[in-house]
Amino acid sequence: MADQSSRPRARIGADIGGTFTDVVLETATARHSTKILTTYDAPERALLEGVTLLLGEAGLSPQDVDLVVHGTTLATNALIERRGVPTALLTTEGFRDVLALGTESRFDQYDIAMEKPAPLVARRLRLGVPERMAATGRVLLPLDESAVRAAAATFRAEGIRSVAVAFLHAYANPAHEQHAARILAEEMPGVSLSLSSEVSPEMREYERFSTTVANAYVQPIVDAYLRRLEARLAEMGFACPLYLMLSSGGLTTVDIAARFPVRLVESGPAGGAIFAASVASECGADQVLALDVGGTTAKICLINDCRPQTSQVFEVGRAHRFRKGSGLPLRIPVVEMVEIGAGGGSIAAVDRAGRLAVGPHSAGSEPGPAAYGRGGTRPTVTDADIALGRIDPARFAGGKVTLDPTASDAALASLGIWDGKPVTLAVGVSEIVDETMASAARVHAVEQGMTLEERSLIAFGGAAPLHAVRFAEKLGIDRVIVPAGAGVGSAVGFLRAPVSYEVARSHHLLLVEDADLAALNALLAGMAEQARDLVAKGAPGAEQLVRRVALGRYLGQGFEIPFDLPEGALADVDELRQRFEAAYRTQYGNQVLDLPVELLTFRVAIAAQVWQGQRAAAAVPDRWIAPTTWREVVDPLDGQPTSFAVVAREFMQPGDAVHGPVLVTERETTTVVSPRFDARMDANGTLICTRRTEEASA
Repeated sequence: MADQSSRPRARIGADIGGTFTDVVLETATARHSTKILTTYDAPERALLEGVTLLLGEAGLSPQDVDLVVHGTTLATNALIERRGVPTALLTTEGFRDVLALGTESRFDQYDIAMEKPAPLVARRLRLGVPERMAATGRVLLPLDESAVRAAAATFRAEGIRSVAVAFLHAYANPAHEQHAARILAEEMPGVSLSLSSEVSPEMREYERFSTTVANAYVQPIVDAYLRRLEARLAEMGFACPLYLMLSSGGLTTVDIAARFPVRLVESGPAGGAIFAASVASECGADQVLALDVGGTTAKICLINDCRPQTSQVFEVGRAHRFRKGSGLPLRIPVVEMVEIGAGGGSIAAVDRAGRLAVGPHSAGSEPGPAAYGRGGTRPTVTDADIALGRIDPARFAGGKVTLDPTASDAALASLGIWDGKPVTLAVGVSEIVDETMASAARVHAVEQGMTLEERSLIAFGGAAPLHAVRFAEKLGIDRVIVPAGAGVGSAVGFLRAPVSYEVARSHHLLLVEDADLAALNALLAGMAEQARDLVAKGAPGAEQLVRRVALGRYLGQGFEIPFDLPEGALADVDELRQRFEAAYRTQYGNQVLDLPVELLTFRVAIAAQVWQGQRAAAAVPDRWIAPTTWREVVDPLDGQPTSFAVVAREFMQPGDAVHGPVLVTERETTTVVSPRFDARMDANGTLICTRRTEEASA
């Protein structure tokens, strides 16, 4: 028997997406990956199948694995599809309708038939009890215990399995929520409880209530799934930790994830952003646009100085899927990105005006694109890519999914326009989806006060490399980076994320000469201690990095902007104001107002890094290679078939370069390099596609 101590140690990342489940196994010297169609009825089945396959491929056993990191859409899907457990809300008397009223804003002020998403909890299950806290945390009205017990009796009769407790101003003083939770636990043994003072201890009642209810709605489901997955992994022989990917881009333990599942809603895309940030660091790219295109959606994220943009609010379950403001707000730390219905499975159709349209609906993995042969008959972006010659049907998803090009042609022809020519329709589908993504990127950049032309584009996800160069051409970007493992980028990103946790608290502070910085320092210290304890459980003994952020605004404004706080104890009010004004200039230009500044919310993030990226030690000279294989591919710029070289990425070496047009094929995806770009492999094995000089200056 081989010496177990001499065997390589491995780590596994697994991302369950809407179409594919991506699994990656990494050792110090090799990476193995696979894509398996997602099993909707039991998501862990595809995950465990992929894990078993890669262990066999690497010649390893579960005992050789040091870490498993998982990102799941389970919480997101349960919220979108309204498949949570029977849930109730206990709130302050008179505030049961906060969930229905929202902020009274309209995401489409001209649509008289506008529909907002219904609250997750029906009105009859939203009960108020007498109690009241002031915004300062002072008790104005004691909690009525008998009213809580009466509410518990009603909830028992209704078969409630989870209760959200959200009282007015509980972020300032959680005592009443904690007292109510103790009573509910006595009256309803085994019930799941979510307290707003723990889930989202921040001001703004609607967002806080909505976040707490969402957490309660999915908590028993996610908890059961994670415990089931833990048990299955243990049965297989895994003795290593299982971590979950957070929406903020960090990792956490199963216990914390099961307690606060609302923080998992964007775990897959967050892993992709971490992956892109690490690639940006390796390539020395300070300003990056990340494009993650999978089977269902495309995600676009701006990365500056190797750090993804972040946000404090995310919407889920939108009534109009890609319309901002039409969903349920979740006040959680999340990577800032724009998501659009432009994935490989996005369905092409003809609208009432006879125009070709693509998305936002997706064929997913069941039935999938027409070429999958799983019952799908409607044309998708993947079918268009096949018709254009971009995808080799024999190598798709590493050969595990057999494609039928004739089915793609038939599905495209069924659209019944443009004389039913599949290639012409495929060009139209491809151009529409690329322009949809480009338009979304332009709008997102404008909203963030940034530009795109000087950025590098990092493309990953199964479908992004197929469209990245054309997408870059539309945006005027001259450099496209396709990293190794691009087809399973989010799963790779899971293995590069830090173990982290972020704590938020609302605390009003006016930046005046006599501001009480001592109270603020005490608050920040307590928040840091809480986050440190949680991180230490996931990464005991690891060095911890601290980031402290304040959200402030000019007095009278409605919304805040974030800025970093200096290290150590805060002692200078002027420095805090200067930091706020610098962030304000970055966001809005050079205008600074002569108004008092107020700080409303503070965030402390603690991270223990478990992966360290490295840049190439030295550049390698280009060696132009002469391809021996060619394929007819339609270039969408002129709609004509063009001879594209075909190069297998696994046979390229650092320094190898090839003139476009070329298809660089690999196990999980294909990079389409247009006739106006060239491609080379750098010292890290990353594919760099650059616009030819004459094209860049044209």
